[in-house]
Amino acid sequence: MPDPAVFSPERKVSLAAAIARLTSRSVDNASAEVFRHGMLQVRIYAPHGRDPQAPHSRDEVYVVARGRGVFVHGTRQMPVDAGDLLFAAAGEIHRFEAFSTDFAVWVFFYGPEGGERSPSPAAR
Repeated sequence: MPDPAVFSPERKVSLAAAIARLTSRSVDNASAEVFRHGMLQVRIYAPHGRDPQAPHSRDEVYVVARGRGVFVHGTRQMPVDAGDLLFAAAGEIHRFEAFSTDFAVWVFFYGPEGGERSPSPAAR
């Protein structure tokens, strides 16, 4: 039997069920884990008012589930809407700004601490 600490039995998590796992819409309770399997961790993230994120230790992919906003990645800013996929490498500065009140993203953390490394141009 799989270890419950590293495997979630759900095969489907609806957006409504994920949002319901958030205990409140405060800054401190804007994220909840909804699935875990091996090195993959999936969370729902719905910041309220501001996004206080600091760089993470693992690579992450965001999928905007609802709403719109601006994804700040280093010095770049890009508008985002529901359905958009975004990537932030481990250790990179990133956050969301100017997001709508219904804004929510799926967050997929994966890979090792420190992130995966792209092969050098010579190795391609």
